[in-house]
Amino acid sequence: MLVYNNSYFNIEKRTAVTLGNFDGIHLGHQVLINTVTEYARNKGVTSVMFSFYPHPVVFFGKNKGSHTMLSPEEKVLAAEKTGVDVLIQYPFDREFASLSPQEFMDILLEKTNCEMLVVGENYNFGKNRAGNIETLKALGHERGIRVLGIKPIEVDGERVSSTRIRSLIGEGNMEEVARLLNKPYFVMGEVVHGDKRGRQMNFPTINLLPPDNKLLPPNGAYLSTVIYNGKEYYSMSNIGFNPTFNGMQKKIETHIFNFEKGEIYGENVVVCLYKRIRGEVKFNGMQELACQLEMDKKQAREYIRTLDVLSLSL
Repeated sequence: MLVYNNSYFNIEKRTAVTLGNFDGIHLGHQVLINTVTEYARNKGVTSVMFSFYPHPVVFFGKNKGSHTMLSPEEKVLAAEKTGVDVLIQYPFDREFASLSPQEFMDILLEKTNCEMLVVGENYNFGKNRAGNIETLKALGHERGIRVLGIKPIEVDGERVSSTRIRSLIGEGNMEEVARLLNKPYFVMGEVVHGDKRGRQMNFPTINLLPPDNKLLPPNGAYLSTVIYNGKEYYSMSNIGFNPTFNGMQKKIETHIFNFEKGEIYGENVVVCLYKRIRGEVKFNGMQELACQLEMDKKQAREYIRTLDVLSLSL
């Protein structure tokens, strides 16, 4: 998969493009992407996912402390799994935000050489969100681009949307998040040095600092898996500040089950979060924490035996 993270590109081959923010790349997004990849295979053109960075919500600061489900690097990983040929993370700035629908369509055609454009039926674009699906179809007709609008996907009678999934993440409902994403919610990052207290309790951990603006579920302990060097391991993760030891920095500490690789500082891993075990607690010292970790591990192993959601994987 080719990745463009700037505006300095032009795709010469004819393309089929799907357009959107694609935060999470959830079930609804996957329908758009699958439509484009299938068309591209049948017509012998290149399939393209055209997204933006930063996310417009973050750029405009409409919601204070706005966070997204995917960092740019995580979006690359998730997009690769869809089979799309090209991922574009187009710079979203004030100049781009001020484009009229006509100017936007001209840039899209110039950059991607598209013959087919797929969007959600409720898609809006251009300055002040002035353009909609009918605008796209009219502009596409003028430029020789077929525009297809896809109806929203519903699960349990409710539309699948990034807003819905963000709310579920905020509740810590990771099983439902995985169902709507068709994959576990994950965090990708570099393993950094920690305080090494886990070793003293026979619970060695790897430590990740979450990406900037990464949306995380509530602090606490989670059943997880770790993908390292192409292999997936069961694990349990703690998200938070480690209040037992007055921690000041939020991080993800993960104890990997049956892991014999030794130290992997500086290497990239993916931590997938499947189920919340408990909230964050300040314990009265290391011994009390160690006892709780043993109970958490036992509970995590029970979940592994009973949860179908673990069949979902990146």
